[in-house]
Amino acid sequence: MNKQAIIYFSFLFLCFFYHCKGATILAHSPAQPPSKHVAAAAPTKAKALTPTKAPTALPVPAVEPPSQVPLVQAPPHKALYTPTDVTKILEKAGIFSVFIRLLKSTSVSIQIENQLNVSNTLTIFAPTNGAFGALKPGTLNTLSTEDKVQLVQYHILPTLVSLQNFETLSNPVRTQASNTNDFPLNVTVEGSLVNISTGIVNATISGTVYEDNQLAIYKVDKVLLPLGIFGPKPKTKHLAPSPTPLKPSKDTNSSSSSSSSSSSSSSEESISPDAAEGDKSSKSKGVVVMNNGVVNIGIVMVVVISMWGAYI
Repeated sequence: MNKQAIIYFSFLFLCFFYHCKGATILAHSPAQPPSKHVAAAAPTKAKALTPTKAPTALPVPAVEPPSQVPLVQAPPHKALYTPTDVTKILEKAGIFSVFIRLLKSTSVSIQIENQLNVSNTLTIFAPTNGAFGALKPGTLNTLSTEDKVQLVQYHILPTLVSLQNFETLSNPVRTQASNTNDFPLNVTVEGSLVNISTGIVNATISGTVYEDNQLAIYKVDKVLLPLGIFGPKPKTKHLAPSPTPLKPSKDTNSSSSSSSSSSSSSSEESISPDAAEGDKSSKSKGVVVMNNGVVNIGIVMVVVISMWGAYI
């Protein structure tokens, strides 16, 4: 019995010894490095969690039609007592030097300033320097001062017309020139294009130079040539010269003198006998008067002599 107990306890001691030794080995063993698969998977998972930014679209600038953008901007608050200076506006645009010279030389610029000063509204078609350069050489130099004034006033409408209201105008459009018979102006609208016809040239509004609530200036690609100045002149009828009278010859003079003498003789012969008797009676009456006058004078002399004799 004691022998079995000793074997039993010995076995328990050995089991306990080996158990304690295995725990000590596990406790002192170094930690194992992570596997390659785990290390590779970790950064992949981190990249998946990082949010990606979508590319931002660049803003597209809005493009306005060129005919709607004025070359010279109107002031935001225009003073009522200061009229708009048209020549300064055209000078700022930089392409209307010839038209500016015409405005000043004809004094039409002063007329425009006076009209704007009394709150009138105007629309001006301003031809560019290129439009004047397309004219025949010497076209402006051959015009009189009055024709130049009419030419400039032909480019001015007495009312304010916006680009959207040109289609509401009735043709022929009235300008500041003399009349619509000699200076007709027709305006037609095709889509966004405004066409101007004078009967000689066809022009187009190619842009807005200036616009406010009183004045609008539009750029045109041609000079507006009116019929009253540049139209064909009516042909004058030349009358045929009158024939020169022929000089009378000697034969004709002699015949005319003979005819006149014969006519006078015939007229004397044609006097009636009553007229002849009348002439005789008038002659006799004259003789009687003369005789009566002599008799009366003689009587007066006799009376005077007798009285003179009595006095002596």
